[in-house]
Amino acid sequence: MTKHHQAPPNNQYQNTPDLQEKTIYPKCFTPVVEHFSYVESDKASSSGYCQTCNTTHHIYPGAALAYCDQLMSTLEESKHIDFASSTSDPKLSTDYLFGSARGQMFGVMTCRHPDGTVGTIKAFSGQYDGIWQVNGWVPPLFNIQKMDALCRNVEKNIKSLGREIEAFEHDSSKRNQLRQDRRLLSQNLMRKIHTLYLLPNFRGETAALTDVFRGKGRGIPTGVGDCCAPKLLGYAASNNLTPLGVAEFFWGRTNRSKSKSHKNFYPACLEKCQPILGFMLCGL
Repeated sequence: MTKHHQAPPNNQYQNTPDLQEKTIYPKCFTPVVEHFSYVESDKASSSGYCQTCNTTHHIYPGAALAYCDQLMSTLEESKHIDFASSTSDPKLSTDYLFGSARGQMFGVMTCRHPDGTVGTIKAFSGQYDGIWQVNGWVPPLFNIQKMDALCRNVEKNIKSLGREIEAFEHDSSKRNQLRQDRRLLSQNLMRKIHTLYLLPNFRGETAALTDVFRGKGRGIPTGVGDCCAPKLLGYAASNNLTPLGVAEFFWGRTNRSKSKSHKNFYPACLEKCQPILGFMLCGL
């Protein structure tokens, strides 16, 4: 793993103690203690085409690579992700990532607060063992309570249909009809879920995922908006933080497709992220 060297003093990266005492920072924003040099890279960590500007917006890793190294060290030492809490939840153990879960993406953004303080925010992709929000990590791009209310009864119905399906023989007309009913119920739920995602950008605009997504294909894939880069950009835009760099790495057992492996860095994904990042990066 490449380690990054401490940068020489630079007023742009100095935190003023007096200001820190008076300023209430966003909950997930951590002022940096150790300053690292900006790492030049010709490969964007996050990018997407913006219809408003008729151009592709980019954000590069920069010093975020070094803070990812720090986060990896913390994960390795603590063996859980709720290290901001005084007690550890067994469901938040990193052992989960080396079992059937087969790893997960994590990301760090370096950003600047309006008072000039540079800090970091961090995210994990999707849910962590069924949990959407963990202390110290940026939240998802939707209201969790609204999501729970929307999904609770529908998911019960979907599971009930699954049990009914198993009671009928394969290729029976009743089984096929129930399978069709379950498919339609799932598709309708997914359309409603997508309306809950609200994406902010750096022009002060907020739009629904359904109005922003610009992907090719039949529809919006499952999991759009749940990756690290959209979460980090959404939190920064909503909290008046200016992004300086974004980097993402994979932690855990190699995934089934063998496309991601432990401790390696990866750019934002093509299928789910690029179709929304053009809008979210607009205004930087």
